[in-house]
Amino acid sequence: MGHYKSNVRDLEFNLFEVLEVQHRLGKGVLEDSDEDTARGVLAELNNLATGPLAESFEDADRNPPVFDPKTHSVTLPESFKESYRQLWEGEWWRLGLTNELGGLGLPPTVKWAASELMLGANPALYMYLAGPNFAMILNRNGTPEQQRWGRLMIERGWGATMVLTEPDAGSDVGAGRTRAVLQEDGSWHLDGVKRFITSGDQDMTENIMHLVLARPEGPGIEAKPGTKGLSLFLVPKFHFDTETGEPGERNGAFVTNVEHKMGLNASATCELTFGADGTPAKGWLLGEVHDGIAQMFQVIEYARMMVGTKAIATLSTGYLNALDYARERVQGADLTRMLDKTAPRVTIMKHPDVRRSLMLQKAYAEGLRAVYLYTASYQDQIWTQEGDADSLALADRVNDLLLPIVKGVGSERATEQLIQSLQTLGGSGFLQDYPIEQYIRDSKIDSLYEGTTAIQSLDFFFRKIVRDKGQALGHLAGEISTFIDAESGNGRLKDERALLKQALADVQGMIGSMINYLTVSQESPESVYKVGQHTVRLLLSAGDLLIGWQLLRHAEIAVGKLDAGASAKDKAFYEGKIAVASFFAKQVLPELSARRSIVESADNTLMDVDEAAF
Repeated sequence: MGHYKSNVRDLEFNLFEVLEVQHRLGKGVLEDSDEDTARGVLAELNNLATGPLAESFEDADRNPPVFDPKTHSVTLPESFKESYRQLWEGEWWRLGLTNELGGLGLPPTVKWAASELMLGANPALYMYLAGPNFAMILNRNGTPEQQRWGRLMIERGWGATMVLTEPDAGSDVGAGRTRAVLQEDGSWHLDGVKRFITSGDQDMTENIMHLVLARPEGPGIEAKPGTKGLSLFLVPKFHFDTETGEPGERNGAFVTNVEHKMGLNASATCELTFGADGTPAKGWLLGEVHDGIAQMFQVIEYARMMVGTKAIATLSTGYLNALDYARERVQGADLTRMLDKTAPRVTIMKHPDVRRSLMLQKAYAEGLRAVYLYTASYQDQIWTQEGDADSLALADRVNDLLLPIVKGVGSERATEQLIQSLQTLGGSGFLQDYPIEQYIRDSKIDSLYEGTTAIQSLDFFFRKIVRDKGQALGHLAGEISTFIDAESGNGRLKDERALLKQALADVQGMIGSMINYLTVSQESPESVYKVGQHTVRLLLSAGDLLIGWQLLRHAEIAVGKLDAGASAKDKAFYEGKIAVASFFAKQVLPELSARRSIVESADNTLMDVDEAAF
């Protein structure tokens, strides 16, 4: 057994007791699946995740990929390649595919629940497994020939990358300068340097398909500034037979550096140089249309969901490792007898502050899991196309609204609470004898790539609330209000519902103030600085509101299960659901009132401080 501690019981609770996804199975595009199938997938994958996948987690960190600058190649450790082989040969790459591409006929909720197991056990493995999912981008956007390439990617097990960032541009993707020059045969030659390319090279697959954003140049092509001037190109590592997929000569997309990182060492993060050494980097325009940023956002949205789920998966195993340690570690006397030198020593689980810390970790691990699966439930509707045009449009909007919370709040709270997990272990947590120090190093990247937390918060406020005119936000607020007003649970959660109601009012108050600052900025542009100072605070507060709501939904179900006579095996599980919801409502949600006060009294004195004073 490896480091990874899963929580399949909570995954099943979310899927089948809260979201009741079983009612969607067996119909339409999900006709080949049922509840037993979904549970079987989780059980089988859990065995793989806690065993073979987790086994190479530590070794691949201590013996990371090796870069050979002479051959521009990356070699991965054997233990990691063995884990990858088991993942691929088990055909787990089928999880997220549509039926026509060989998928398992399961909805996104089940797919992401299963993904949590892989991402918690060994996240780099999941990233190298991106080829089939990226092939769906070709299938959705490509020409008939490119769609065939997508099928070759799946059949032959190719890797794939998303290639956006440039050294001088960073998060400002629209400042990228990589060029793509049109050739007489309809192909394009790319020229430029990209960095921070996940899985940019490896020795596990015969080919890699790079999806590259670049600026097109050629007869009749109008140059446009910013992201509107970017197109998306398919650039394989090796040229290939377009009928069989058999690889041929090397293409001119070379890895010229591999980053030395704080963590996630098993994942090769590369610098890619196009058109160097006299070898053209030949690419093909996706779909033969210049719509690069919209096409790439299909990849980015998937990546943001993945990053959030990865962070939450790591937090969960961090918490469960800390919990096991706290139950076994004997240290100190009970606080009521701390002055009694003869008092027996107790496990640290008995100490109030350790319990507070563990319950907070549990709240964020289980609450954020509920949030990402709730988000996936809207993806289920989009996947199955259930409902009329209006309901599908709403599902799309709500999914868009929730993605910055899954990614931004998930990554921030995971990093924050993993520090608490390490703290539970005390000095032992600082050692590599336990996995939590690696969890912290590996998960810190989650708040940085695919858009930092600040970028997620700007997207959340300006695009997902203001540009959407509050439609998705209004829907969510209505759902929360309906829950608050329902008096189920025989009033046993009455106080907690009142705290949730205040938290909803606080978040709405923050949004109202920030919209007012934005309105004033039309006359006084500097007023928008008041918005910019508080978008992260708003994002985290909206996340806490959703977590509080989801935990109370869980508690309500748990009350009903206990009243109905839950089995001895499930009794503690349901009691934990009630305890964690009450804890979060009483100890975290009241903080939103203070945050609201800060936002409502915002000024721009911070922006007036001379830089030298910093």
